[in-house]
Amino acid sequence: MSATLSASTLLAIPLAPLAGSLLAGIPGTLFGGNVIGRRASHTFTILGVLIAFVLSAMTLYSVVVDGARFNQTLYTWMTVGRLKMEVGFLIDSLTAMMMCVVTFVSLMVHIYTIGYMAEDDGYDRFFAYISLFTFSMLMLVMSNNLLQLFFGWEAVGLVSYLLIGFWFNKPTAIFANMKAFLVNRVGDFGFILGIGLIAAYTGTLNYSEIFAKTGDLATLSFPGTSWMLVTVIAICLFIGAMGKSAQFPLHVWLPDSMEGPTPISALIHAATMVTAGIFMVSRMSPIFELSDTALNFILVIGSITALFMGFLGIIQNDIKRVVAYSTLSQLGYMTVALGASAYHVAVFHLMTHAFFKALLFLGAGSVIMGMHHNQDIRWMGGVRKYMPITWITSLLGSLALIGTPLFSGFYSKDSIIEAVHESQLPAAGFASFAVLAGVFITAFYSFRMYFLVFHGKERYDQNPDAHHGHDHHDAAHDEPLPHDAHGHAHDHGHGHGHDAKPHESPWVVTLPLVLLAIPSVVIGYLTITPMLFGDFFKNVIFVDAARHPAMKELAEMFHGPMAMALHGLSTAPFWLALAGVIASFYMYMVNPALPAAIKRIFHPVYVLFENKYYLDWINENILARGARALGTGLWKGGDQALIDGALVNGSWKLVGRIAGVARRLQSGYLYHYALMMILGIFVLLTYFVWHDQFMALFK
Repeated sequence: MSATLSASTLLAIPLAPLAGSLLAGIPGTLFGGNVIGRRASHTFTILGVLIAFVLSAMTLYSVVVDGARFNQTLYTWMTVGRLKMEVGFLIDSLTAMMMCVVTFVSLMVHIYTIGYMAEDDGYDRFFAYISLFTFSMLMLVMSNNLLQLFFGWEAVGLVSYLLIGFWFNKPTAIFANMKAFLVNRVGDFGFILGIGLIAAYTGTLNYSEIFAKTGDLATLSFPGTSWMLVTVIAICLFIGAMGKSAQFPLHVWLPDSMEGPTPISALIHAATMVTAGIFMVSRMSPIFELSDTALNFILVIGSITALFMGFLGIIQNDIKRVVAYSTLSQLGYMTVALGASAYHVAVFHLMTHAFFKALLFLGAGSVIMGMHHNQDIRWMGGVRKYMPITWITSLLGSLALIGTPLFSGFYSKDSIIEAVHESQLPAAGFASFAVLAGVFITAFYSFRMYFLVFHGKERYDQNPDAHHGHDHHDAAHDEPLPHDAHGHAHDHGHGHGHDAKPHESPWVVTLPLVLLAIPSVVIGYLTITPMLFGDFFKNVIFVDAARHPAMKELAEMFHGPMAMALHGLSTAPFWLALAGVIASFYMYMVNPALPAAIKRIFHPVYVLFENKYYLDWINENILARGARALGTGLWKGGDQALIDGALVNGSWKLVGRIAGVARRLQSGYLYHYALMMILGIFVLLTYFVWHDQFMALFK
């Protein structure tokens, strides 16, 4: 195979999902007359994503085996002075890996959606949205310049807004999608400032040209300060990543995004939107490596997110929200790796996490379907015998999540912990504690959910909401189900109430679970050597090994994936994870009265967790109200009083008054004008006479 990549083939990768989206979204919906039907809509979109996945896999093969690379501009949009705004592709190992992960997970979600959304009125519209989401993410990861990156960045945000609020008749869904949109705008403000600074000081938006000028950037200070320019640029870029990748305190949108259907929860939280920030920082590693200040900032933010979002997962009772807080915590782990200059490990964890987190979300959706749309894990139990495929795949996903040796999550998660331990940055001490403590917490809440759902006493017939009808739901926890939003049942023909027996999901749901479970188990073992310690990311990710030795130290300690797994059995992370599993088993299977007793003893802490550290309250009652008060003050005091009142209206009133006085002097009578002339001559003569006499006194 040739070591060159075809531009037309690469262009087909994002355009195939876009074509499927347009076909499903225009002739497949009410907007276009619903002329092609449901089967055609899902066929076109799945075919588009399948083509994208096959071409992405071929591209990855060419990149890895043949060393193929591609970095070209495909279209020049405009040129402003020396700044060119272009559309182009940069295909290297990082891009090719991301393309495969995005398209594979998206393909699984598309297939799964056939079963999950079968009874929903917005079936075709949903397929159009998720295909458009896939197109947007592909444009983001394939970009060779910051303009196209920003286009994909904003496009995934826009489509996520549409998907989170998919059931638009639900007030909670509309609130959630607006919240996600606004919080991401806060992050994007920092992101676009960073892009603007790069454009201003380098004169280009192209990655290669920017990286060639990093030496010059490192010598500059931010105007008017003693700050390094690269530090300001790096922090601004990372603020964008904080919004998109849900880092503290811009994480608040992500748990509420559970208001969207389960398939999009898997797509947003696994391989696409939330990992965009991790990808961007890794891509811009030549800039971040120049600023230890920025790396310390990243370490602290990632550590807070990894630890404190994990705490919130412990108290969640909604099955999807448990997995959502798990996503937040794992994104914190990836961010910690970025701060330790272990970009390779961050991207490695991004990849492994994509598979097992998509598996866990889709498994949760399968449980919801099997439980007739009950999402509260307190009213489940014993589901294992009714849903064997969902059970075993969810177990495999949970084992990968907690970092069980030989599973994919073990290799990436343990590498992060070791990288932080070897980091020499000041914030590494706190980060090391946070990621170690997070191991126990992750294992505890993951297996709390697992045991309550799949084992123990069957409790689904004790649900206090079971007999309140299909329209009853808990707005704080329950998913806005299709029948809630559109007024029809969504039982797929199985049972007639919340107390009916659980049932296994159809094959279009279980097949993606099985296909995602395979990489969740083996992908870490197979890829850790080339991705972390080989040449996979050579000339793609840049690390200053002298100042940031974490990757160098990891390479010296690595003796193969099997040796790493065996050694992992004797390390602190393994025993912490095991302790978390045992603690959850004892508290929820052996002694179920203990959690209630702990809740009573630590009630203030529980209230703090229940209110999510009061960040939503602060945002709504302090920041939002403060911004509204400031806006109202500027409107009434600045706009109405000063600009309209004093400047605009005041100026014409002053002119009117002056004109009114002047008008009285213009009577139109000749004798008035003659009198004015005589008086004027008299004043002038008087002035000159007195002036001459006055000057004579001083001679």
